[in-house]
Amino acid sequence: MIERWSRDQVLALAPDASSQKGAQSVGTAAKWSATGVGAGALWGECKGSGASPYRACVDFGEPAYRCSCPSRKFPCKHALGLLLIWSAGDVPAAEAAPDWVAEWLEQRRARAAKTAERASDVPSAGQGPTGASAEDGPDPAAERRAAQREERVAAGLAELERWLADQIGQGLSGARQSSPAQWQELTRRLVDAQAPGVAAAVSRLHRVLTEEDWPARLLGEYGLLNLLAVGYRRAASLPAPLRDTVRSRVGFPVSREEVLASPAVRDRWHVLGQRDDEQDRLVARRVWLKGQTTGRYALVLTFAPVGQAMDATLVTGTVIDAELAFYPGASPLRALVAARHGALPSTPPRGSGVREVLDLVAAAIAGDPWADSWPVLLSDVVPASRGGRWLLADPAAAPGEQAEGVPLHPSLGAPWRLLAVSGGHPATVAAEWTPRGLRPLTTWDEDGQVVVL
Repeated sequence: MIERWSRDQVLALAPDASSQKGAQSVGTAAKWSATGVGAGALWGECKGSGASPYRACVDFGEPAYRCSCPSRKFPCKHALGLLLIWSAGDVPAAEAAPDWVAEWLEQRRARAAKTAERASDVPSAGQGPTGASAEDGPDPAAERRAAQREERVAAGLAELERWLADQIGQGLSGARQSSPAQWQELTRRLVDAQAPGVAAAVSRLHRVLTEEDWPARLLGEYGLLNLLAVGYRRAASLPAPLRDTVRSRVGFPVSREEVLASPAVRDRWHVLGQRDDEQDRLVARRVWLKGQTTGRYALVLTFAPVGQAMDATLVTGTVIDAELAFYPGASPLRALVAARHGALPSTPPRGSGVREVLDLVAAAIAGDPWADSWPVLLSDVVPASRGGRWLLADPAAAPGEQAEGVPLHPSLGAPWRLLAVSGGHPATVAAEWTPRGLRPLTTWDEDGQVVVL
């Protein structure tokens, strides 16, 4: 039996706000015919503007979506609308899928089998990308290119260190007037030096100038940049995991093949929530997970140009039996889904108290000082206002003592939806920690249903 998703879970899959609105316009049973759910799939026909209805179906295995409409969005409004009427209990169970659904499902199974076969051919850690053993000898041209890049990066970061020293020596009082133009030029030079991670960090510095406490924040950002430049210069003396973190932050890539060749972690992974960010016409989707047995957190990060389909295979609030392969680092978080072994019954995940969460974040930052977000799962917390700032607080403080709490991001305002769901009672909340405060992602109501915040 397929576990039914909530309305919030369905709408969270929408690629944009217009798709959400469109889904709700077709998300009524009266607009659908020939609907059914079974054999791990959901299907139906929706009356469109043409003579023939649009055929939409969902494969719950990964999941995946298909519709005969001309939309390039996935899932489109018809697939989402079909999921909405299913979430409301308006789709009957069926013993067998129609031929057009069965054919699509068979094609997907065949492609999945081929993908698994190719994955079994991924070279091991002792082999190169073509499967040749490292004993066959290095590629002189590749080694030469790598050495040239190391030289360029070293020169670029040495220049960055000198520039930062000059800024601190001159003081920050005139940064609002003079620094933006310097940051643009510095970003360009760092791109030329093949240090894209550092260049991106410099390109974002202008954001701090809009804040009231911008001098302190700018000084902190300069400190992190200097720490990264020094870390790269002294990389040979660093522990291997920290060296991997430094190189990743500088912008050295780790190939998908390398990640998948590392040992995977199999667990029952709770999908805690997701957030989309757009920058330079590119949308980055962050999906946060937590292992039920290991207690380990993970980030699955995908990208797509604005207007193109985003990955929608990880549904907020669901639980999957899967193997995740983690990118190397001192505080490994980003991961790839190496293999999926099916969906599991969804239950509210078990979180931690405020003190444990703060210790977790502290440990993560100790391993990766440049981390600007980290997933957390708080149990038995209540939203509370203190000194004009909202926070998630532990209600179990001793009499006369102030409850511990984690502040929410100041840009969010009052968390009305969370207040409405919790009713002032302790709740479990999944959130994204940032240096400026928590961004709540998901909570669970008294019936255990997931609510997207």
